Amino acid sequence: MILVCGEALIDLFVETVRPAPDRGGLPALAVAGGSPFNLAIGLRRLGAESGFLAGLSSDAFGRMLADRLAAEGVDLAFAKESRRPTPLAVVSTGADGHPAYSFHAQSCAHADLAVADLPASLPEAVRAIAMGSFSLVAEPVGTAYAALAAREARRRVISLDPNLRLGLIPDLDRWHARFADLAAQADIIKLSDEDLRAAYGVGADEGSIAQGWLQAGVALVVVTAGPDGARAYHAGGTVAVPGRRVAVIDTVGAGDTFHAALLARLDRDGRLARDALLHLDADALRDILSEAAAAAGITCTRLGADLPTRADLLAALS
Repeated sequence: MILVCGEALIDLFVETVRPAPDRGGLPALAVAGGSPFNLAIGLRRLGAESGFLAGLSSDAFGRMLADRLAAEGVDLAFAKESRRPTPLAVVSTGADGHPAYSFHAQSCAHADLAVADLPASLPEAVRAIAMGSFSLVAEPVGTAYAALAAREARRRVISLDPNLRLGLIPDLDRWHARFADLAAQADIIKLSDEDLRAAYGVGADEGSIAQGWLQAGVALVVVTAGPDGARAYHAGGTVAVPGRRVAVIDTVGAGDTFHAALLARLDRDGRLARDALLHLDADALRDILSEAAAAAGITCTRLGADLPTRADLLAALS
């Protein structure tokens, strides 16, 4: 099992161009989302076992999220039921067609997980822990995830995906401190080039940053670059693969798909272990990255975060 840590939320799409005429309200569509939520489902669809360690609200939205995870086969034994509300990301589109976002995540269920709520020990079936997104700096959940990473480091593979959204990070210095602590425990760091620019500036030297993480003990750093593919940094060298040409509908969930495909492939190949990661060769890395890029490409051809199944991926690869 790959245990996923982070938020589940509701993307609330509000129609502002054509308001409801009767009571002056705005029609809206609630869609299940959140990067870690997508990752947990993506892993299951690609054939890997996954579990979800996070706070899930007992409100209607939280029940919807839990039901969706359960229907996909995600293990909810590690999740905590919370009386706090489900976090919301409200998406509205103006007359010019451009979306605007507002986030409502203060004192919500995703943060309602403390160190005391962590399982005293993890079953041997948990081969890896994947963490990410804004829950890493929410409290008390961020401290709980940091404690879990410190406890399990070098015993199980730890994979980080910052999925950095500056609008949800009030203190970037605090984020840097937390991410540096987590990176010191990590075996894999997967991030997008957008994450890199948001965290370290437009002129950030990707190679130097990746090498710094490798020197600190990370076994594999992967940077995704949308249509330009992905680059992997490893003790054995740097590997790059091109993006796949697809008819893009939207890119929501593409990064989560890449992460899911990366971990699922490593798990399937028996390489989801630190020693195996350290001994990956360039050909194996190139093959793994190409498969993950193909999976992400499938998601880009679909509306919303509709991640592919293993059958979908095999069909695309053939």
